Amino acid sequence: MTDFRWTITLDGSSLPDRKLIGGKAWSVARMRSLGLAVPPAFVITTEACLAYLEHGAFPDGLAEEIEARLQWLNTETGRNFGSADRPLLLSVRSGAAISMPGMMDTVLNLGIDASTEEALGRETGMPAFARDTHRRFLELYAAIVLKSPVELEAGADSAAWRAQLSVAGQDIPETARDCLTGAVRAVFESWNTRRARRYREHNGIAHDMGTAVTVQAMVFGNLDDRSGTGVVFSRNPLTGERVPYGEYLQRAQGEDVVSGKFTPLTLDAMHDLEPEAHEALLKATERLEQEHGDVQDIEFTVQSGKLYLPQSRSAKRAPDAAVRTAVEMVNEGMIDI
Repeated sequence: MTDFRWTITLDGSSLPDRKLIGGKAWSVARMRSLGLAVPPAFVITTEACLAYLEHGAFPDGLAEEIEARLQWLNTETGRNFGSADRPLLLSVRSGAAISMPGMMDTVLNLGIDASTEEALGRETGMPAFARDTHRRFLELYAAIVLKSPVELEAGADSAAWRAQLSVAGQDIPETARDCLTGAVRAVFESWNTRRARRYREHNGIAHDMGTAVTVQAMVFGNLDDRSGTGVVFSRNPLTGERVPYGEYLQRAQGEDVVSGKFTPLTLDAMHDLEPEAHEALLKATERLEQEHGDVQDIEFTVQSGKLYLPQSRSAKRAPDAAVRTAVEMVNEGMIDI
């Protein structure tokens, strides 16, 4: 198909309006345009979200557009969504034009089932990684899409997990595409959850903006001992000091960092473990701060020693840090008074 109304590829060739694609997708397009290592992605626009919320169903043409964009992702990655032949897994993330941290939903590892788990295990030689990835997907999908949080036994197999979910009335769709449809619906609907509405009211954000949905190829911080995930601020958000500040969690995915279940390492420890990825991270951090003229809050993933940047945004910071940062950025010539 040639006419796309509801979706846009984030290949870095253009920077669509942030109101249309949300801050998360905008940052992906921006980083791609700078030549940074960003997993390929496409976005379902805020207009599609508003149409869905108005009518309670996907607008005409959206399903077909998503299918076409999935084929583009397959080509970009050399992998295949919904297939056991070099399977492609996806992250599905919300993203409004104005950042609403923690208010809306994300589903990771979408596209895995028993056959793709087996294929990933064979391809990587790490069946334990594939099993862990499958469990993570099922738990997130149950919590985010089915609204029924569950903790699955780490040592069980996928058949036992799905049986456990079925007994609890939490049937996961059979196909990867049906799972994706469910996840997109859940992200659209998360715009109107009570906590999201209260957050917007508290912060003076309009209710009629809607959220975009960023669909991005997964990279795996939980793949092996040379993999991990973390967050870095281009300057210390507590003091404003011009020193990168962040944390790194080895053999983990993004949800692990914010869950509070694990104790992350410092960036210095990351340097000792993965010096090349650490150096690339600091260079990217400096580049993004210069480009945006603002302190950046950057999510990153290391997969087998290679750095990837799923997203970047302007950082929240303490009042004293905001003052120090502003003064020093003026003195550095980065911004004007």
